[in-house]
Amino acid sequence: MQSSERAKPLPYNDPAHWDKMVTAYEAQSQPFTTLFADAAVATLPIGPPSKVLDVATGTGAAALAAARTGAAVTAIDFSAGMVARVRAHGVPNIEARQMDGQALDLPDAAFDAAVSVFGVMLFPDWRAGLREMARVTRSGGSAAIAVWKSADGAAVHLLLSQIIRRLYPDNVTTMPCTGLAELADPTRLSAAVIAAGFSEPAIAEITHDFKLNVANPGDIDKLFEFMPHWSGLDADQSAAVARAFRNEIARGRIGDSFAIPSTALIATALRP
Repeated sequence: MQSSERAKPLPYNDPAHWDKMVTAYEAQSQPFTTLFADAAVATLPIGPPSKVLDVATGTGAAALAAARTGAAVTAIDFSAGMVARVRAHGVPNIEARQMDGQALDLPDAAFDAAVSVFGVMLFPDWRAGLREMARVTRSGGSAAIAVWKSADGAAVHLLLSQIIRRLYPDNVTTMPCTGLAELADPTRLSAAVIAAGFSEPAIAEITHDFKLNVANPGDIDKLFEFMPHWSGLDADQSAAVARAFRNEIARGRIGDSFAIPSTALIATALRP
């Protein structure tokens, strides 16, 4: 792939991009993000009578966790492919709908709780996403919002970005999602939650290892082109970063697994 091709911004805000990612996301990311989704949902006082909204559901990790409590869950995503996958789970108390989280087609105060796990932070207008979560949550209801503690996200994204910053700090490109950086700080996250219409935010920090399967080095190389900072490198720099990445794996792998510690912030808040 030529560097000019790599320089194109990644289409995070294109539903078609996520439609193509459904199978890979469910296989590679959902086992990892489920750890954080379970923690976020566990902070919500929900049960069989509750109505819960899962914003930017993806393949449904948080929706499934909420449904296990007996709550009635509405799971929304702008990707038709993601919505279809959630429907395919066949969970009777989950209704999956295609919808823009920045402008929810839902009535005011319709839910007892709202949750977003690594979703709203990716919105072009993440402030609108948080405001919409507040709007549709009833007075006395609650919310849980999970974001990454690093502006570079987590897992392979995080490690590759750390290597690029170390080797070529002047070539670090701007992340396409401003919410990643803005919300990756407990103070700013609390302020954003309050500004959206919630109150009494509490921030918890949780870390889990992303287990990268390193049995096939060729599979690892394919991941790089999906990393935002990779687009700022020329051919020689790309080769050097790839070597450094493989060296990290060689030093830290256990069998065919390589652990990348990744930390999230989970904000919980009330709706006045």
